Amino acid sequence: MDAFLASTLSVAVAEIGDKTQLLSLFLITRFHQRTPIIFGILVATLANHGLSALLGAWVASWLPDTWVPWLVAGSFVAIALWLLFPDKDDSEDSRLLGLGAFGATTMMFFLAEVGDKTQIATVVLAARYDETFWVIVGTTVGMLAANIPVIIAGRWLMERLPLATARISASVLFLILAIITVFAAVNGF
Repeated sequence: MDAFLASTLSVAVAEIGDKTQLLSLFLITRFHQRTPIIFGILVATLANHGLSALLGAWVASWLPDTWVPWLVAGSFVAIALWLLFPDKDDSEDSRLLGLGAFGATTMMFFLAEVGDKTQIATVVLAARYDETFWVIVGTTVGMLAANIPVIIAGRWLMERLPLATARISASVLFLILAIITVFAAVNGF
């Protein structure tokens, strides 16, 4: 259950102000169809984070156990620093829009997550925990938790959310996770 909670919280917080929230806003204003957009996010996240978690579990299987917490802590610090810099809103490929709300959302979200901080976090979390399934479920729930409010509340939410404060808070959370990981490694937890 720790894997699920850590994964959900990590991804939900990391997604605040991320380009995928801007993508959610773009898609809902373009298609005006909540359900296919939400299901597109679900499918894209399960595919992307599923592959990422499997990679993380594989990496953890050949690394010495003593290295994993240090790599995880270092990755959390890197993500904390990464969160301090806003994502750029990459230009969307208009060809994908022809796939409809579900198809466009699935493809755009999958591509937007390649190399993104939440994909890296998923690899790291899967390396940290021996519960790959719960990491995948947790990161997917976190992604949905961060993006569904944007889809439902749209511009109203985006105008009132202090993104700079959210980024700093998310960064601090990842630094705390790094400290906890190092503390647990040093003390044999």
